Amino acid sequence: MGVRHHPRRIALPLPGGQPQATVRVTPLLAGEAKLPPTYLNSPSGRLGRLRGLGLTTPRSRWIWAPVPAFLVEHPGAGAILVDTGFAPSVAENPRESLGWRAGTLFTLRVGPEQAIREQLLARGIDPDAVGLVVMTHLHFDHASGVPEFPAATFVVDRHEWEAASSGGFRHGYRHSHFDHPFDWREIDYGASDVESHETFGRTVDLLGDGSVRLLSTPGHTHGHQSVLLRLAGRSLLLVGDAAYTRRAIAESWIPALYADRHVYLRSLGEIQRYIQAEPNAVVICGHDAESWPTLESVYA
Repeated sequence: MGVRHHPRRIALPLPGGQPQATVRVTPLLAGEAKLPPTYLNSPSGRLGRLRGLGLTTPRSRWIWAPVPAFLVEHPGAGAILVDTGFAPSVAENPRESLGWRAGTLFTLRVGPEQAIREQLLARGIDPDAVGLVVMTHLHFDHASGVPEFPAATFVVDRHEWEAASSGGFRHGYRHSHFDHPFDWREIDYGASDVESHETFGRTVDLLGDGSVRLLSTPGHTHGHQSVLLRLAGRSLLLVGDAAYTRRAIAESWIPALYADRHVYLRSLGEIQRYIQAEPNAVVICGHDAESWPTLESVYA
């Protein structure tokens, strides 16, 4: 069954850009998911992907992986989110938001105070004042909280919306997370306003001032995108699930699940070359249990 709502083509740049603007970035821990290590680095061989789902790994060896979202504060555009984390209901009843299959299959550790709306309020930010939400992709652990921000403009890759609209639980999507009459805008990375930047072949300057640049990094999903942010004196790359961990980047890990292996490796190569070219850049991956405790509370 398809979806009822559809994005409009984005007109760039979005309002709010300022010359030489820099941003302030706050990592937000929306919860944790218990995963087998092989999910992050799948074994090779004919049954590698099945083993990657943890079928041969005792639960005692599974790890708690962070599920993040990010607050980006821009001097002109205001509060921006990258992904939305879990809906508040996940803390009490995961099945309510995620559906009975995902709510039963996945072991989550989510507190009510970890809902992104609550974390924004704790920082003195009105959640209804969030004007822009960038979705790296629409998997349930990134999009469950979408309904909490009905006043925002949501930015998504065109191919991601198509994949999520035609996909379901088996592909990591749940239509009730994103199929709302909100202001959805889609990016077509094959359009004329797309440009290369650094080592990335297809990017867009979201606000026109270079402070928030979206990068096409498909492979994990058909329309995954990463986010490159300009801080004062350095850059910050939000990899999203284009690579779950820094070790995945360093050692070219292949995860258990992906939409397209070849395209995943191409995107991973762009990320690897960027890190080589910009060794001072901050790089934050999608579910990195080793790196998360070392992150700064705020990057500016």
